[in-house]
Amino acid sequence: MLEVRALSAWHGAAQALFEVSLQVGAGELVVLQGLNGAGKSTLLQAVMGLGPRVSGVISYQNESIAGWPPHRRARAGLGYVAEDRRLFTGLTVRENLHIAARGDVRAQEARVLALFPALGGMLQRPASQMSGGEQQMLAMARTLMTGPRLLLLDEPCEGIAPLLVEAIRDALLALKREGMPMLVAEQNRILADHADRTVTLSAGRIG
Repeated sequence: MLEVRALSAWHGAAQALFEVSLQVGAGELVVLQGLNGAGKSTLLQAVMGLGPRVSGVISYQNESIAGWPPHRRARAGLGYVAEDRRLFTGLTVRENLHIAARGDVRAQEARVLALFPALGGMLQRPASQMSGGEQQMLAMARTLMTGPRLLLLDEPCEGIAPLLVEAIRDALLALKREGMPMLVAEQNRILADHADRTVTLSAGRIG
């Protein structure tokens, strides 16, 4: 579904990725491992068309998307959850979900609440009054409300209470069982042990 080939990326004059190549096939969970600063976030941003200047090939469903703006990539089915979550903190949980929804809102909401049942009791709570782990669940649920066909997740379990880490892991594994392809950046091995494939980045290169 997704192919990255010989991808290099720059933040200003600083090169962050060097000739990186990887693939995510239909239904696959591919985990991108590496320490802070290895280039994991840059790679996901490059796939979404955010931030870095890039060269190389980014192909989605056998079509080059290298020149596409981020909103077109999202409409084509790429769902991205950034490490900083980017929630509307002044809105409630339900409002955050509905603002992203495409298609049948009620059906989409029922689906994400089944994956993240803890959110069901928080629908009227402002996002600003949620813990970090709860906000992460909301960020993932909000992205799922768009009906993505491939998920890009940046450190979904980083800095979160262990109980919520388990809930997020279980939700992602449930999505995998449904056939949702995912490219997930992480430093730990919470998802890597369940992955179809792991790719390690070190100083912007595949290790």
